[in-house]
Amino acid sequence: MMEKCSRTSTNALGGFSLIELLVVISLVILLVSLTIAGVSGGIQKAQQTRSASNLRQLALANLAYAVDHGRFAPVDNQSNDLRWSGRRRSDGSFDPAEGYLADYLGESGMVNACPKFERLLGSGSFELGTGGYGYNDTYIGGRPGGAYARNGDRISAKVGALRYPATTVMFTTSAYATGDTVQEYPFSHPPFWDFGDGPNGWGMRPSPSTHFRFNGHALVAWCDARVTREPISARDVGTNPHGGDAEAENLGWFGPDEENGFWNPNRSQ
Repeated sequence: MMEKCSRTSTNALGGFSLIELLVVISLVILLVSLTIAGVSGGIQKAQQTRSASNLRQLALANLAYAVDHGRFAPVDNQSNDLRWSGRRRSDGSFDPAEGYLADYLGESGMVNACPKFERLLGSGSFELGTGGYGYNDTYIGGRPGGAYARNGDRISAKVGALRYPATTVMFTTSAYATGDTVQEYPFSHPPFWDFGDGPNGWGMRPSPSTHFRFNGHALVAWCDARVTREPISARDVGTNPHGGDAEAENLGWFGPDEENGFWNPNRSQ
């Protein structure tokens, strides 16, 4: 009898009960989940930091362009084969090292790509070389109504004409929803189209192109070269003629709608 009791005691001390095993397994799963979340958060932070640095470089390049030319870089040209982010050749290929800002972007002449956007990007983008960033085409890279100079370049804004450079958008993280994914897009559209008669005259919204890819936030380079992180504002995102779901892809706007908000450098305050 004593011998039997001794064997039972040894088994209890040397092994685990089913409940104890379940507790251990649960703790291991919890620790692994916390580790993965921590690594993921660290990667996200690193991607955001790098993307903000890219945007700051773009803003500084555009300011340097303005010093040399008296106005900001055009967003495109009248024949639609030259962009701030590159040039489309006659054979249809796109060279991202021949844009208006190429001479101000270091040896490569190219925009550095947002690392987070590279992971989200679908295939077959019809715009290349943007790095996942869009330019304020309506008010900085161009003018409402889309006027062009004699050489075919879009007429852009002069630095001295900006009333509120510290609160006027120059570049944002951008994308365009198409199908069930996103593509590169060179423009950061304001909340309403402005065809030269004011932003709210027609009340028509473009399909949004500001991309809130960092946990519901977009990165914004302002006209004074600051870069900030802005939350998405709830509003109607309008229609997408290419079948994309802008809301599902975290595309939208931030700030006020009135007078096209932070995109318009000549708004009243």
